[in-house]
Amino acid sequence: MAAELRERIALGDVGPSGSLDSEAALGDRHGVSRVTVRRALELLRAEGLVESRRGAGWFVSGASFHQPLALGTFRHAASAVTEAGLTASRRVVDFGFGPATGQVSAGLDLAAEADVLHVRSLRSVDGVPLDVAHEWVPAATGAGVSRADAQDPGTWATLQREGVRIDRVRQTITAAVATDDDAALLNVASGTALLLVRRVAHDDQGTPVALADHRYLASRFSLEVEFRGWSTAGATEPPGLRDTAPSGRTDDDPTTDQQDDTTEDTR
Repeated sequence: MAAELRERIALGDVGPSGSLDSEAALGDRHGVSRVTVRRALELLRAEGLVESRRGAGWFVSGASFHQPLALGTFRHAASAVTEAGLTASRRVVDFGFGPATGQVSAGLDLAAEADVLHVRSLRSVDGVPLDVAHEWVPAATGAGVSRADAQDPGTWATLQREGVRIDRVRQTITAAVATDDDAALLNVASGTALLLVRRVAHDDQGTPVALADHRYLASRFSLEVEFRGWSTAGATEPPGLRDTAPSGRTDDDPTTDQQDDTTEDTR
């Protein structure tokens, strides 16, 4: 029951002002006792997803943000937060230069163990955690980024301020679970469902200039795609995702592209 409520919260399937059904209505809907309903709600409260209000019932305590993926455009989570009338803040947890791992080297098209800038940060919305981000930039490109810059206005914004042109961004979306480190920052249990969004930024020469790995709380953030022209394309099935991972690749490879933010799949 708790899992279904998490999903409803993530999809925004709640009442006015984030209200949930009454405990009695939830019990009837799921065919469970009031004790089971209360246990599920208490679990979600411990995770910071819901809160009870005396005389009013249960409400979603952290807003769920829906970010459209428009064809040929690039938007980021901050725009969804701003549209919701809330404020996002970023806290840099780790900042430093060092050798890249094999996957990061491959993602940035660098020599093995080439030096990169690595930034790990926690983003919150009105004090409630939203995502943990890892960002990697080739050392020469990121030389002008300070820890203060990485926190505000952010690593990518600073790169553009320093004259780095980001012309194209390739985005990969998949599922993940919170590691112990993620869980400690996001204030959730280890193994909590996350939405993993990886982005590789290229300059106008096609050279990778930045790699980012955002791990969003799945209950608080969703990405939306609108498909048009399906009925006239001769398709017999609803639109779906394209599996582009060849044999031997894994979901942990940041160069794997399961969905590109400039491509619609009408299969």
